[in-house]
Amino acid sequence: LLAANMLMLLLISIGCANAFYSPSDGVVELTPTNFDRLVTQDDAVWVIEFFAPWCGHCQSLVPEYKKLAKALKGVIKVGSVDADAHKELGGQFGVRGFPTIKIFGANKRSPSDYNGQRTANAIAEAALAEAKKKVLAAFGGGSGSGGSSSGSGSKGDVIELTEDNFDKLVLNSDDIWLVEFFAPWCGHCKNLEPEWAKAAKELKGKVKLGALDATAHQGKAAEYNVRGYPTIKFFAAGSKRASDAQEYDGGRTASDIISWASDKHVANVPPPELLEITNELSFDNACEGKPLCVVAVLPHILDCNAKCRNKFLDTLRSLGDKFKQKQWGWAWAEGGQQLALEESLEVGGFGYPAMAVVNFKKMKFSVLKGSFSADGINEFLRDISYGRGQTAPVRGAKKPTIVSVDAWDGKDGQLPTEEDIDLSDFNMDDDVKDEL
Repeated sequence: LLAANMLMLLLISIGCANAFYSPSDGVVELTPTNFDRLVTQDDAVWVIEFFAPWCGHCQSLVPEYKKLAKALKGVIKVGSVDADAHKELGGQFGVRGFPTIKIFGANKRSPSDYNGQRTANAIAEAALAEAKKKVLAAFGGGSGSGGSSSGSGSKGDVIELTEDNFDKLVLNSDDIWLVEFFAPWCGHCKNLEPEWAKAAKELKGKVKLGALDATAHQGKAAEYNVRGYPTIKFFAAGSKRASDAQEYDGGRTASDIISWASDKHVANVPPPELLEITNELSFDNACEGKPLCVVAVLPHILDCNAKCRNKFLDTLRSLGDKFKQKQWGWAWAEGGQQLALEESLEVGGFGYPAMAVVNFKKMKFSVLKGSFSADGINEFLRDISYGRGQTAPVRGAKKPTIVSVDAWDGKDGQLPTEEDIDLSDFNMDDDVKDEL
């Protein structure tokens, strides 16, 4: 009996050690056994984290998630799923990484993905927005003032297309387009309407979303071989022909549409230019008006030859391309050339290469403390993009003074040549003695 009791206590202690949340935290533990009853069949809006106990980012989220549960208590329900132990439940909702946060609103079978900052405040704002959408729908307002399949004209951010304006707006523009061909009586089109409107709002300035009533404009629908509703076609950037239209093969939720279209947008965005800081103009071109500016300070050319420097520059360009959707600025300087810049961002003193990411609007910066390598910089920038990492105020709370220097010529450094000294004019008589 004693052995059985000890075994029970051991199992309980192991379970507690693996659990992120206790009942007092307000985070409901969800499993395949209780998920449908508590979430799917419930009218409440839920925020649910799919995690794995071994996941470091999941562990880092714990304090913020506890704070979220306490803040939303009585307003929105907060739950968690150990998707490592319950893989089938994670797979049901397309969970591929940890932590994954989903918001279950009006349509419990199709939750929206949360991809914002992993703070209690940011997650709460997204959850409350979903709750507001649910309330508006109950009053008959849907998720916004626009609709792609209403056929009543251009509303919200969805652009009404017709046979008269289609070629001008879509084919003869440089913009990326997603076009829905719908029928006003189509039930699937009506279900897509709020999702299409929400996606159009989120994608504004990146991808244009249009809608064409295929029953009113049958000629245009036939041109694009529309045989069912809704049919969605993708048109890439630049001038195009009808034959260039591609089939949309993504999901029908706003988050699916946004994710699919954003990938197309990013693929079309050119990588940022990596500028050498040689004067104030080059510095402004690299950083002014950008949400963040990535500044690298590389070793002196005598300490790191052309091959060495180009290797660093190639790494920076590759990462610039990877993070190009962020629209950050990218710049570099040779160590010791822009001392005011180094001092203001507290880099260089511990050696080169070094890096800092600066927000000149807020006059704050964060310094790379890890390895100056593709992996090390990637992890640093990824944390920055999620709002994590230590920041400090820019020294002097103003843009540093940039001095004018020569641009690198792409060659190895050369040591300065020593001047030959002509000794012919010197009297080398050994008899001459120095006088004290």
